[in-house]
Amino acid sequence: MISFLRGTVAHVGLSTAVIDLNGAGMSVFATPQTLSRLHVGEEAQLFTSLIVREDSLTLFGFADDDEREVFEVLLSVSGVGPRLALAVLAVHDPETIRVAAHSGDGKAFTKVPGIGPKVAGRIVLELTGKLVPHGTGGTAPSPAAVSEADWKPQVVAAMTSLGWSEKDAGGSIDKAMADSPELAEAGNVAQILRATLRWLGQDGARAGNRVGSRG
Repeated sequence: MISFLRGTVAHVGLSTAVIDLNGAGMSVFATPQTLSRLHVGEEAQLFTSLIVREDSLTLFGFADDDEREVFEVLLSVSGVGPRLALAVLAVHDPETIRVAAHSGDGKAFTKVPGIGPKVAGRIVLELTGKLVPHGTGGTAPSPAAVSEADWKPQVVAAMTSLGWSEKDAGGSIDKAMADSPELAEAGNVAQILRATLRWLGQDGARAGNRVGSRG
C-alpha cells in the first residue's frame, strides 16, 4: 500500500496532480482544495489511498490523514465509490462530515452533486458509529427539536432503498414514532430509522405469534 507521496509537483490539473518521485511521475486524484495547495516546481507531500480494480490502479491524494480516513470510511457505504467519496470531501471538510454522520444529518450529504435523498439516507444509516466528531468522546449531541418535514423524507428514502414502498415506510415510521416521540422530536435520522426497523421486527414477531395462536 502506498501511504503517502513526497516529491516535486510536476503538474496540477482540474482533478489530478502529478508528483515527480525521482524521475517517476505519479498521477493522483484530489479535491480542488488539496490541488490548490500544490504548485508546480515545489515539493509537496500527499497522504494517499490506493484503489485497486481489475483493470486499474488509482491513487487518491489528501492534504492530511484525517481526510484520508474519512474518505476510506465513506467507501464502506454500499454504492459509494471513490469518485463520489472524493466529491463529498470536495463539498465538506472532514469534521463537517463526521458531525453530519454522527447526528444523522442527511441533508448535508444531499448538497453533494450526485447524492439524492436515498443515497444520503443510506450514508447516514451505514456510517452510524463509524465517524465520530473530534472531541465528543462518542457522546451524541443533544439537538434542538426539529420538524417532521426535516427528517421524515430522509428516513422514508432510506427505507425505500432497503426495499419498502413509500406508503409502507411512512406508515411504519408513524407507528414507531408513536411509541418513541422523543426520537421524533430530536429528529436524528439514523436513530429514527433504527427504531422503525426494530418496530417492524417486533410487529412481525407479534403477527407471527397471532398466527400461531390461531393455529
